Amino acid sequence: MTIEEAQKLVDEWINTTGVRYFNELTNMAILTEEVGEVARLIARQYGEQSFKESDKGKELGDELADVLWVIICLANQTGVNLTDALKKNMDKKNIRDKNRHKENPKLKP
Repeated sequence: MTIEEAQKLVDEWINTTGVRYFNELTNMAILTEEVGEVARLIARQYGEQSFKESDKGKELGDELADVLWVIICLANQTGVNLTDALKKNMDKKNIRDKNRHKENPKLKP
């Protein structure tokens, strides 16, 4: 699935099943909540925290998809074409950061 297809799929679901988009501020709060769920799971899977009973059965892919869903919602409701935005962002990184990481002594083995 392309990013453009994902944006259309989410928009179709929102307008048929979801009734309407939550407002932008609500979606920003939801995004923060979903990112927190990703952080919690990573802290338990890859960090030093132990799992609680309420954490069991959670999957990183599903939690990341929740984050992506809300990002797509925010893009759709604010008129952002994520394909174009990502291409533009990559161009920026390729110019600004062309040698930045290669020259960073902290990243050398």
